[in-house]
Amino acid sequence: MDKKDKKDEIILQQLEVIQTLTEHNLRRMGTDFWGSPLTPEVKTPEAPSQGAPTPPASSQGKPDAPEAPQTTGARTEPQEEAPPPEKLEDLQKELDGYIGLAAVKKEVRNLIDLVKVHQLREKNGLPVTDLSLHMVFSGSPGTGKTTIARLMARIFHTLGILSKGQLVEVDRAGLVAGYVGQTALKTKKAVEKALGGVLFIDEAYALNGSSGNDFGQEAIDTILKAMEDHRDDLVVIAAGYDDLMDRFIHSNPGLESRFNRFLHFEDYSPEELLEIFKMRCNKGCYALEEEAEGLVRDFLREENQDPASFGNARGVRNVFERILVSQANRLAGQEAVTREDLMKLTAADVLAAQGRPPREPEALAGEEA
Repeated sequence: MDKKDKKDEIILQQLEVIQTLTEHNLRRMGTDFWGSPLTPEVKTPEAPSQGAPTPPASSQGKPDAPEAPQTTGARTEPQEEAPPPEKLEDLQKELDGYIGLAAVKKEVRNLIDLVKVHQLREKNGLPVTDLSLHMVFSGSPGTGKTTIARLMARIFHTLGILSKGQLVEVDRAGLVAGYVGQTALKTKKAVEKALGGVLFIDEAYALNGSSGNDFGQEAIDTILKAMEDHRDDLVVIAAGYDDLMDRFIHSNPGLESRFNRFLHFEDYSPEELLEIFKMRCNKGCYALEEEAEGLVRDFLREENQDPASFGNARGVRNVFERILVSQANRLAGQEAVTREDLMKLTAADVLAAQGRPPREPEALAGEEA
């Protein structure tokens, strides 16, 4: 390594130290103000920023532990112990518990069966073809892509395909740097962190820059090399919108040859969105009044005119939080508030969240009829 490359690496390491410390402090601030997140009992497929679904207590549902600050120069990285494999039956039960995703569930089960039979053929000394597990997840935001990617990492760990089963989520900003030579270093760091698990690249098509001097291609080339070098202990999942992901994969022969499994995530139906909303109510100890349920369904249908902007399960979370604000405004005006009051979400709360005036009980009863 020449002096310039060494200098670039040191600068990148220093920037990562600052970023790590900043994220650590922000996490501590969030805990100080709001307390530790609860571990809900019901799982709803949403992205992690996206109000992600509740993973089982064995490996998820807990805030990420802050990374230890790294020092520049020679150092020894602490090796994390791989979690013990989970029971495949439990993972399949968790998959079945997610709302919707019928086509995705079927494809995941097919993949599990394929891997199991592939391993049995190897065990019995029969010839096998190379098994590529790299995948493309396509669909609108909030349809459970990150959730299923995390579950797949755990399934592959249980099947013995991956040694650790962790998920490392990145996007263009997590792979591409602004200077020549730094993108490869940054991408290699992300790959090293994902070894033994899944590297999940959200909005992967953003790596295809429009300008000739874009560094996204350098990140793509580095990832392709890593997929070849670590084929036995790394799975890469590229995710994003349908048409954009299709063009992205077919724009590069290297990508086209390595990504041959495509899972499409359908938008949630209005009934499925309502089920997700009701799960949020159960998880948060809220009771939705009977006359409010139809209003919530209409509210979700109205907001979900454009699933891409609404965000499917993410949009449900936003609607839920808006209704909680309305409930808080209503309760703040009461002289006395009981435990039941704190749990109840009324039709008036839903209407207020929509910016609509409250209705008379007779009008609501007439609509229900």
